[in-house]
Amino acid sequence: MERKHMSAFALYQSLSAELPPPAKKPSLQVAAKKKKKKENGVATIKVQTAKAQVKGDNKKKKLMKSVQREEEEEECVNGAETLDVLLAELAEVNNSRERASKLFQWLISPIPAKAFFRETWEKKPIIVQRKNPNYYKGLFSTAEFDRILRQEDVQYGVNLDVTSYTNGKRETHNPPGRALPFTVWDFYESGCSLRMLNPQAFSSTVWNVLSILQEQFGSMAGANVYLTPPGTQGFAPHYDDIEAFVVQLEGKKHWRVYNPRTEDEVLPVLSSPNFNQAEIGKPILEVVLEAGDLLYFPRGFIHQGDCLPDVHSLHITISSYQKNSWGDLLLKVVPAALEIAMEEDVEYRQGLPLDYLTYMGVQNSDKDDPRRAKFFSRIESLMKKLSNYAPVDAAVDQKARDFLHDCLPPMLTSDELATSVQGASARWERGRTVDVGAKITAQTKVRVLRAGCTRLCSDGDAVCLYYTTDNSRVYHKEELKSLEVKSEHTDAIEFLMHSYPKFVTVGSFPCDSADDRIALAELLFERGIIHTSEPV
Repeated sequence: MERKHMSAFALYQSLSAELPPPAKKPSLQVAAKKKKKKENGVATIKVQTAKAQVKGDNKKKKLMKSVQREEEEEECVNGAETLDVLLAELAEVNNSRERASKLFQWLISPIPAKAFFRETWEKKPIIVQRKNPNYYKGLFSTAEFDRILRQEDVQYGVNLDVTSYTNGKRETHNPPGRALPFTVWDFYESGCSLRMLNPQAFSSTVWNVLSILQEQFGSMAGANVYLTPPGTQGFAPHYDDIEAFVVQLEGKKHWRVYNPRTEDEVLPVLSSPNFNQAEIGKPILEVVLEAGDLLYFPRGFIHQGDCLPDVHSLHITISSYQKNSWGDLLLKVVPAALEIAMEEDVEYRQGLPLDYLTYMGVQNSDKDDPRRAKFFSRIESLMKKLSNYAPVDAAVDQKARDFLHDCLPPMLTSDELATSVQGASARWERGRTVDVGAKITAQTKVRVLRAGCTRLCSDGDAVCLYYTTDNSRVYHKEELKSLEVKSEHTDAIEFLMHSYPKFVTVGSFPCDSADDRIALAELLFERGIIHTSEPV
């Protein structure tokens, strides 16, 4: 796994030198071209622009069409449109999974998402250097950081950490209580880094982005914001238990990334303690990120970042895939399979040999005893049979319930707000209530609010519908919401979920009666699980 060391500042200087001189009078600007380069095993994507001269009328017509298409691509690749505009455009996308796919593609552009998941995801770091400081503009800023400190109830240790890493020593400096600007900015001026632990609780833009991306990953999407003073470092070298997308928002930061030290630390289950420099070897990647750049590295890759002397750094790390491995699923499958096997198969209930303690166990592990081989053979046979009793679908539903509890609630588009219970027109006006009650009929068209906002699960003898629409923006602040579903309504709910993104009429629900159809639609509407095609 050893890769050659890459000098950060040599790379940084070479990138600056590679920028083409400005053209005097370009006639036509052609598409942003992707230049993919491998720096000692680490893929680096650089976005550059090219110029072209056109000769001849026929060639010119063909090229003009090509240029028009490519300039549209360049606008996306180089972030010419703001994040606000992109999110507004995504709000018009009819399918939330398609919306998530498009937003993720923007995050890692110009790397194709399919190639990223095939070649890079969980395997190796990758860098995207855009030379466009405005690419991620609008996601978060130091001005937003300051606003949150002034206007929100930010608590030390809960929402904000004050940290330093000096002379190999990592320290946290959190006082008790609320983090007010007076003390927070004093810490910053003293050379401390600031880590905002859950910006999605305070920033509607971060909330919107993460609530969309969680459908791309099928796993919770989280974020931390890091603000580091010039010439300082806030954290010791370490690895994490998440897939990390480091999005540089302001300033610059010098990063070093190291291979997992052993095979046991590849895709680890837990994050590491802090390491000292002698424990981690040489970096496989050393780079300076500028605003608009992206660095991705998988869980298990050791990393550390420090600020250059002349400028601060603000970045947001978007993360996912914590405890979302095959092993995590099997932790749910195997105990359940064993419980079922013991109920249904007498072999699992037969007693152990009377004398097994005399030849099994660590103290007997060096014995050359034929009874040991027989014992292991029996264990192997029972383990093989265990898969026949594995309730895989039920275990997947348990994982799904955990995911839904982790999820952010969906941030509604203006259309969704106008057609859901959150935007219903019921109100108090001129001394009386007005427009109370949803006017749902058999002709009303409805659909679930998001592709991934619900899960229908068997829970013992009951069937429950779990949903995210009432979740809090604060992680696990609320219990997972669910409602028990009558057996005669399960087909209708499955029909609704499988029909997404199409709207279907309430009258088409596979229920026993018209009253049942209306009652079910009203219940789901009141819980915020479905919305209508038109305001009701």
